[in-house]
Amino acid sequence: MDSVELTDLLAEIRRCHFCEDNLALDPRPVLNVAASARILIVGQAPGPRVHETGIPWNDPSGDRLRDWLGVDRDTFYDESRFAIMPMGFCYPGKGKSGDLPPRRECAPLWHPQLLKNLPKIRLTLLIGSYTQNYYLNDKKVTLTDRVAAWPEYLPSMFPLVHPSPRNTYWLQKNPWFSSKLVPVLRKEVAKYL
Repeated sequence: MDSVELTDLLAEIRRCHFCEDNLALDPRPVLNVAASARILIVGQAPGPRVHETGIPWNDPSGDRLRDWLGVDRDTFYDESRFAIMPMGFCYPGKGKSGDLPPRRECAPLWHPQLLKNLPKIRLTLLIGSYTQNYYLNDKKVTLTDRVAAWPEYLPSMFPLVHPSPRNTYWLQKNPWFSSKLVPVLRKEVAKYL
């Protein structure tokens, strides 16, 4: 598929209303993709601030993620470098202890088509348990197990905990994440920038 067809696919995704009856707010699919990207970030779903602005990772989680990656905002939002695609493209709504899980319809509906149009991807960052459960076919059952086993997934995949402020306690309990994983993550990302 050439760039004109990718442009058409992105327009179709941005018009998607497939699950609008199940959303708290009007559909607003949020993604940032170009065929030239070498790093793919697969997140969970936009939060309310991202829904409002239409800019992926435009919140405190995004600030922390950019810090982990060792990149500034301009580099992060350069779609020729980073493709950003969530499991659920629209804000799913509020649950009892945070946002609801990503809608299940989006990934099978749109990911295969998008991935066919991202031929230069060399590194995929799998952020959060929903993403890892969908993309990793392994026997590790917890997010911590997968993230701790990050070397097993290289060179093409890198599982990460979600950078949400809600996970500050997890980060404190797992200091190896900052001391061992983040430096390697930055080196891997730098290879493809």
